[in-house]
Amino acid sequence: MDQIEATLLVIDDEEPVRSTIVAYLEDSGYNVIEASNGEEGLKKFFEHQPDLILCDLRMPRMDGLVVLERVIAHTTDVPFIVVSGAGVMNDVVDALKLGASDYLFKPVNDLAVLEHSVKRNLERSYLVKQNKKYREDLETTNRELTTHLDRLQMDMQAGRVVQQQLLPPKKLNISPLVFEHFMVPSMFLSGDFVDYFPISDDKFFFYIVDVSGHGASSAMITILIKSIINRFIEKQLQQGQCEIDLPGLIQTINVELLKSNTGKHATVFVSTLDAKENRLNYINAAHFPQPILFNYGEVSMIPTQGLAVGLFEDSKYEQKSVELSDDFELTLFSDGLLEVLTEKSLSEKEEYLLEKIGKEHNTISELAQTLKLEQVEDAPDDITLLQVKKG
Repeated sequence: MDQIEATLLVIDDEEPVRSTIVAYLEDSGYNVIEASNGEEGLKKFFEHQPDLILCDLRMPRMDGLVVLERVIAHTTDVPFIVVSGAGVMNDVVDALKLGASDYLFKPVNDLAVLEHSVKRNLERSYLVKQNKKYREDLETTNRELTTHLDRLQMDMQAGRVVQQQLLPPKKLNISPLVFEHFMVPSMFLSGDFVDYFPISDDKFFFYIVDVSGHGASSAMITILIKSIINRFIEKQLQQGQCEIDLPGLIQTINVELLKSNTGKHATVFVSTLDAKENRLNYINAAHFPQPILFNYGEVSMIPTQGLAVGLFEDSKYEQKSVELSDDFELTLFSDGLLEVLTEKSLSEKEEYLLEKIGKEHNTISELAQTLKLEQVEDAPDDITLLQVKKG
């Protein structure tokens, strides 16, 4: 680790010793504040909030143990190195019991030893602070989740009930559109998630998410993403936005997922559909296999346009649009489906899906039956189908 920029407080009543230590540490690149006694040292501690304290134990008026007690009572985040005479080991033991992070004996003939102690304690303090920040960020994220998430963590079976409750109805008919989904979780909890709902009389919003991995950790991320999406859309609608900012939404999910520090990423297909204008606006953030669209009598796959969310801060996402026919049919899958298809190659599996959707126009339930998904036991990965069609 490179040297950490830090402010040090040196407290010692012996001016020659103090000056030597201060000069050496300043030459090493540290910002150093000095005090000639304990009272002055405490005052400068509260004024400057240093990153580390180096303090003599035996001083008149206020000794180092008292200074240490006062500092520890205020914060345990600042490393406190005590300096003691070689013959007073009991003082060192007392200091360590109070919370001192290290000790040195006078005379400090080798100042490189002192510098090593300072550097080691600063690095340890930095790592502790980073870990504390990580926990605080994670706690902040957890607080944003609903009480359902707590139930999910406590009880896998209850968690499944919760996740099912957060899903939309398996079939939603809002004329002239029909939304339907089918799911086979690989465990009690799924890393896949879908949602669909109207945002105005003629406009609808829907998406499919596939979080890396499966089980409880991935299921928690699906709930986090649902929360992010709901808050984003609610804010947009409150501001009177006519169109949902899909690139802004995907960027927000990407940033929030990175901030969660869970190591999880997700593929997402997110869309708004204008039933009056017959127009689909969408972003396909690495969702695979590619959604299949039956439109104007032809069947084709919708390619991806960007990376999965939760991987890189600078990922860019571009909204695409397509005009829809009056009998369009859009079918989306999670990649767990590919695990159970019997065709050998990816291209053969894609051709099989294109053929089934292009010729048979099944409902999602009929398609699940055709693909024998209801017979799947111990699925290697979560399997989800989502279908949107007009008519």
